[in-house]
Formats: sequence, C-alpha cells, structure tokens
Amino acid sequence: MTGHSKPDVREDAQGSAARERFALLYGTLRNRISLLDYPPGTKLSEEALAAEFGISRTPLRRVLGWLESEGLLKSVQGVGTIVTDVDIEALAQVYHLRMELAELLGKLEPVSPDAETIALFRDLQESGSDLVNNPDPRRFAQLNMDFFHVLMRLCGNEPLREISERLYYQTARIWLKSISHMDMAEEAAIFSREITEVLAAVDIGDIEAVGHMRRAHISMSFKRLRNYYAGT
Repeated sequence: MTGHSKPDVREDAQGSAARERFALLYGTLRNRISLLDYPPGTKLSEEALAAEFGISRTPLRRVLGWLESEGLLKSVQGVGTIVTDVDIEALAQVYHLRMELAELLGKLEPVSPDAETIALFRDLQESGSDLVNNPDPRRFAQLNMDFFHVLMRLCGNEPLREISERLYYQTARIWLKSISHMDMAEEAAIFSREITEVLAAVDIGDIEAVGHMRRAHISMSFKRLRNYYAGT
C-alpha cells in the first residue's frame, strides 16, 4: 500500500466536461466577436449569455476574463464588459510579430501533412474558388479563420501554436470591418491564390515554403490594409 488514492473517474469526467464547456463557450464568443456578430462597442450581458448557454456566472466570467486578456473585450467600471475596437496602426506591432512567427511554422517541429490535412486544404481551395465567383464579406472572414486553423495542423510546436492563434484573433476583425469598403472581388482572388500556392507546397511536404508564403501574404495584407486606411 502506498497511501495514494486511486483517481476518481467521476471527477475526471466532470473536469473534462467542464473543460469542454469552457472551450465551447470561449470559441463561440470569440467567433462572434471576430465575425462582428458582436460589433466593437457592444455590451455583453452576463445574464443573457448565462441563460443562453445554461451555465452559471462563474465559468462565464472566466471565459470573459480570458477574452479580455486577449484584447477582444474590456471591462469598464460602471458599464460592464464591452467588445473592443480594432485599429490598423495600433495592431502594427502585432502584424510584424505575426510575420516573424509565420516563418517559424516550417522550422520549429513542422508536421508532415497527412491525408486528412491535404483533403482539408483541397476543400479550402474549392471554397476559395467559390468565393471568387460569389464574393461575400462574412464568408471571406470565415474562410480566413478556417484557413488559419488548418495551417496550424502543420505546426507541432505548442507554444508557437498558442501565440500564433492569440495574435491572429487580435487582427482577424480588421478584415471584416474593412472589406466592405475595399475591392471584395480582388481580395477574394488574392486569398484564393494564396490557398492554391500553399496547397502546392503542402502537396510536396514543403512546410518551410508554406512558412515563407504565409509571411509574405501577411506582410502584403498588412500593407494593403494600411494603404486603404491611409487613403481614407
């Protein structure tokens, strides 16, 4: 006898269920913010969200606090929890860091694409082509998010994945906020070409090339956005 008690399976199950609820709520709210379902300045009602998701205020506040730490929300005394705004100049340093991190995709524990990952990239390519023929801002934003997450399947370095995701979602809204005032058809065509180029590299397992491409496309996207805002 060692004196160590056997783990309680029920406690493990409860902990797993709690983590799943947290991840679901966190992902749902983050997507709503990123897709401007909650536009900048929106006040989030804890009471309404708790009722919608069938949870208590305590886990909800943990999720809201996490989103606040990522810059998507802010707590205003006497007002409540507010969705933050995004500004291209304020995000300049974030974009610069994203460019450098993109190249590390092919250098720090790159993951060789399996059949499932290649199939996901092919689906994205098809969706990109459809977007060119039927431009739509919301579909553009959602496809961009889907593309990012499939790209992260090629990264085996967990810290790199975590910081890349955090920074990506800090900048994700800027496109949907701006795209309706830009040339939607042209942006869809540029994005579709990026997906096709990345797929070509993925097909031959050249993840380092994917990192270089990703860096270049982030750089060009940032410059196009900056030029747009300078013009307005």
